[in-house]
Amino acid sequence: MINKQLTLLVAICLLFVTNTFAQRPNYEIRNTLGPFGGITQANITTDNFITEASNGWTAGLTAIVSVEHKWYDVSYGIQFTENTIAIQGGESLVSQVEMIDFKLSAAQLSFLMHGKVIGQTFTIDFGPIIQANGFFEPTDKEKEDYFLTGYDALQAKDIRDISKFNINGAVGATLGLKHIRLRAQYQYGFTNVFGKLNNQDLAITPSNEKFKGNQSTLLFTAMLLF
Repeated sequence: MINKQLTLLVAICLLFVTNTFAQRPNYEIRNTLGPFGGITQANITTDNFITEASNGWTAGLTAIVSVEHKWYDVSYGIQFTENTIAIQGGESLVSQVEMIDFKLSAAQLSFLMHGKVIGQTFTIDFGPIIQANGFFEPTDKEKEDYFLTGYDALQAKDIRDISKFNINGAVGATLGLKHIRLRAQYQYGFTNVFGKLNNQDLAITPSNEKFKGNQSTLLFTAMLLF
């Protein structure tokens, strides 16, 4: 279902870009397409848990539309990420606490603008990203029953079913040549990634606060364009 929705969104973006630039036939339009991949460092900003950023990976495909007379280029693409985020907890309420690694797999659809600082050699990038999430669960299955710090009975397995869709904002920079480019990007989640937990009957004592968290991710990628 997620793959079908993302395919539809890619098609909509493609039609939007095509219609926008098809109206200006007097200008040279260049399209480049290529794969990219790299590393990530992700965290979730929240008052509910004690978290710690960890590393992950990302890979995907991007298409860039370049128009010579514009001060910007546009791109759209799809990428898959697997981030690791650590949350503090323990085997029991009286045991020593430790950081429990949680895995979050996601698919993202991006539509970015690239302001030309030095032509296409150096650009400033910004735009929205739609994200579809998988389950949020411990990488070590033996730690699913660990208790999370700050709660009497909330276990690691209880928070696996988080919000499935989120909207992120991205800002960054791209540096490189025509066919090989490096990109650094920061993403911030505008929507509450823990929002779905508030609709579940979870043991949240002694806290009475609702669950709220915003994703915060750094991405460093390399692109090969054709």
